[in-house]
Amino acid sequence: MTTARDIMHRGVECIGENESLFTASQKMRDLGVGALPICGEDDRLHGIVTDRDIVLRCVAEGRDPAQVKAGAFASEDLHFVTAEEDTDTVVRTMARYQIRRVPVIDQKRLVGMISEADVARNLPEEKIAEFVESVCAPTHT
Repeated sequence: MTTARDIMHRGVECIGENESLFTASQKMRDLGVGALPICGEDDRLHGIVTDRDIVLRCVAEGRDPAQVKAGAFASEDLHFVTAEEDTDTVVRTMARYQIRRVPVIDQKRLVGMISEADVARNLPEEKIAEFVESVCAPTHT
């Protein structure tokens, strides 16, 4: 059985909840990523901020990314998987919530992230097709 730990990207860096979105954007640029986990003072995962969040929920609303804290993007609806969950569970979680990145937790600590690219590199073609269809499907409101 292939687990989340087997396909996750290790060495994930967080943005602190009290750091600015400007700092988050610089970190994303330097790391070559489009999302960062938000970690709190308690060293726990509090959310995820994406480059899209910064553009659409901060800049496009006329807010200054240097003044907005990453913690403002912490979510009560944070979805994650545990390191030992199988990849079917990972794909179902990402598909159910239509998320393109999912944090991986082990003993309540962030240990990695799984992105669309990780899924594409590690799963059989039929699973990838199901994943893409479900994650990219339009949502009904």
